[in-house]
Formats: sequence, C-alpha cells, structure tokens
Amino acid sequence: MLKDQVATILQGEWGKVSSLAKEGRIADFVKDIKLRRAIQSSINSRAKTYRYVLPTQIAAKLADPSLDSHCLQSLRGGEGASDARTIAHDVIVPFDQSNENVLGGSQEPYVNNPLRVPEVSSKYRGAQKYKDVWDQLCVVLNAVENRSDKEFTRTVFRQVLVEIYRRLSTVRVVYPAPRRVSLTKSLEVIRRFLAEHSGGDRLLALSSALFTIIGQQFHLYAEVRRGKITAADQASGMLADLECVSKDGKILFAVEVKDRHITISQLKAKLSTIREKQVSEIFFVATQGTLESERTAIESLIDHQFASGQNVYITDLERLSRTALALVGEEGRRAFLIETSNQLERYRSDITHRRAWAGILERL
Repeated sequence: MLKDQVATILQGEWGKVSSLAKEGRIADFVKDIKLRRAIQSSINSRAKTYRYVLPTQIAAKLADPSLDSHCLQSLRGGEGASDARTIAHDVIVPFDQSNENVLGGSQEPYVNNPLRVPEVSSKYRGAQKYKDVWDQLCVVLNAVENRSDKEFTRTVFRQVLVEIYRRLSTVRVVYPAPRRVSLTKSLEVIRRFLAEHSGGDRLLALSSALFTIIGQQFHLYAEVRRGKITAADQASGMLADLECVSKDGKILFAVEVKDRHITISQLKAKLSTIREKQVSEIFFVATQGTLESERTAIESLIDHQFASGQNVYITDLERLSRTALALVGEEGRRAFLIETSNQLERYRSDITHRRAWAGILERL
C-alpha cells in the first residue's frame, strides 16, 4: 500500500537526517535559496495546518512519482490525482506525535479549512487566510512537479526533514521526574546518560545541575554561571565552563568540564588564566581522569599550586556525585534530576540529548 511505502521512506530518510545531526554534520540539501526559504517558512508556518503539507505531499510523490504533489483530494480528478488525507493522518500525524508534536500536534490536519480544497495551487489562493504561506507551499510543489525528477524530489524531501529537525530544537520536551530517587538510581542515571558521546554537552548539563544543587543545599554560593558548550571560555568572558558566584559577584569556585582526559598542558593554561582573577578553588571534572603518563607531573603541579594559594581538584562526575547526592538527600537528588532537565532546555541542547534524558527519567 502507498501509506506503507511512505512510512518506510519517512523512517529511512528521517534516520539519515537524525544521524547527521547527531554527528554535527547536518546541512542544507537544497542549494536554491528561494526554494529553501519557501520550505523553511512552510514548516514554521504560524498556522499549524500548513506544516503538514510538504512532508505529506512530497513523501507521497517520492513513493509514487506518478502522483501530482499538488493534489489534496482524489475528487479533483485528472492525471496524478489522489487522496492525501490518508497519508497525512496515518503516517505524518504518528510521526509528529513521536517527535514531540513538532508540527503542532494536530490529529486530523487535512480536514481543517485551509486544506478543504482540491489542490495546493494559486487557483485556491483566495480561500486561504494566510496567503503568503500558501504561496510558499506552491513554490515548493511547483518546483517538484516542474522538475519531475525523483532525485530532486528526494533532495527537497530531505530539506523538509532538515527543517523539521531544526524546529525540534525550539520544542520543549516533557521530563517526567520521579517522586523519589535513591542514590544508586541517581548514579545509574548519570552513567546511562553519559554512555553516549555528546561532545561534552551532556556532561556539562549534569555538572552544572550538580553544582547548582550543591550551592542551593549548602548555601556555598548564590548562583552558577554557565557558558554554552559551543562557546570558548575566553569568547564568553568566563574563566571556566562553570563559575560559582557569591551574592556580591565574587567567583568562589571555577569548574572546568572535560569529557576526556585532562592533560598537564590544559591544566597549566587554565590555571594561569584563573590565577589572574585570584580564584583559589578550581575543580576539573574529567570523565577519564588524568593521563597515566602524566599523573606524577600533574600531582606535582597540584602540590605547587597549593603552596602558591590555589586548591586544584581533579575528579570525575560520578565520584563527585556519589558524595554530593548522598549529602543532599532524597529531596536534593530529585532536585538534581529536575535541574538537569532545566539545563538541557535552557541551553537548548540537541534534541537527541534532551529526548534521551527524558527517556531515562521515564524508565525510573
């Protein structure tokens, strides 16, 4: 059946786009700026009904090139006529639901007034409230039909999915925080979340949440300032990835987060910068600790720094969390999970990381 073919195509192409995004290699497939902007405005339309049109019409065209992608109703008649509502409601709507309702969460978009016309064309522009969006839909579907080339159609469809994926970054994920969580479960959650590579994003979110909770529970500092994972400390004006700051703005703790080994050259460079600002407490949270070949030299450096007035601590997040989350108790551990969710949303972590965290919490 056509809808099964469409579902298979959608699953395969979405998997490719998601994989590219996860690797940080997502890019535009359509090079024509006018066409790309038309796709973008259609997927991000202020009227959610229109957001379903391109994924529905172009996926069907890709599955069966003989179809006219303009056509919404088989009653229109003529070459390539078909009923697009089945594809929209049986394939695209479930896809939308499984992706945080990124298109708007409509259950039956093709029964809404904007699409109660035979086809997407200038002929029915007058029946549309948002004529500018309708024009953009026509631009895209006209391009597909005029080229009548399957590979071009595939390229356009991939661009549609890229724009949907980008839209996901603006969607808020629901995080089902448990009512209770043990220390053992908390540490298990941390391990599971860090098991997948994220370029440091997941580690930074967890670390920021942990230091936030430590500050709140023990009143050691007023706030935790955090940079974005993609911004260098110097460019953001920060000493380190995290700054634990007092009410009067003094930096009490500087925290550098590394999802790999910490090297002596990295230590020296960071300590030099921090010393200038007279910050005496420095944490290095490194998932892989120190390089074995540099351990003696690093220990010697730490001893030297202590003698000159700087306290340097090198640890991994799980070890630090084991102690901290035991001390803050059950209420603090639940607050840690909630704050991690807040960090992922506030700093717009990639949707794969946000959904992974939500999935882990859901299984607690």
